[in-house]
Amino acid sequence: SLIFPLVLMAIFTGSFGNAPGTIPGFPPVRSFLDFALAGAIVQGILIGGTSAGAAFAQDIEGGFFDRLAASPVSRLAILTGRLGGGVALAMAQAVLFVSVGIIFGARIEGGVAGVLILMVLAALMAVAVSGLGIFLALRTGSAEAVQGTFPLFFVLLFFSSAFFPRETMTGWFKAVADVNPISYLVEAMRDLVIEGIEPRPTLIGLGVVLGLAAAAVAASYLAFRRRL
Repeated sequence: SLIFPLVLMAIFTGSFGNAPGTIPGFPPVRSFLDFALAGAIVQGILIGGTSAGAAFAQDIEGGFFDRLAASPVSRLAILTGRLGGGVALAMAQAVLFVSVGIIFGARIEGGVAGVLILMVLAALMAVAVSGLGIFLALRTGSAEAVQGTFPLFFVLLFFSSAFFPRETMTGWFKAVADVNPISYLVEAMRDLVIEGIEPRPTLIGLGVVLGLAAAAVAASYLAFRRRL
């Protein structure tokens, strides 16, 4: 979740460095690295959230979950602790990716405030993805089953605007990207990097990720109560 997104960001930056200003519809950016930074953050969160669900499933398989449930510890802390771990990992990833991007020449047009908003979006997405992973863990009790959902997340990522703008897409690919919620989250993060703080894309991304996070937390809480 830390190394792979950085490697892919480097490959894409090296391969598509001439896309800005060359491909019709590509937004004006200083470099492709500025454009690719948001996609790397989202990719890392997807991998980390899947890992959080798989780790929770391992706790269930090994009996550790049952021992926690039988102990005097707060039942809710069992769930929120794992969600908190997913958010902490997402924050570490976002800080690392932004730092590496700046070192290699990226510029955050939104400044410090833009970085803070980006961190909020990353944290909420981590809640959504980790919550979904925990929900799957509670329903299946299998780390293998949770890890098996990762290809679906990866498909959702690549069928979005994470690596290329929707303005350059045509046909069914653009239709899928238009309804993919990841597109709007990535675009909200990217706008903070290449444009600065613009209310409309930020609010759209915030609304999408809040809805996803609320649905994932509600589903995982209901599955948690059912397993208890």
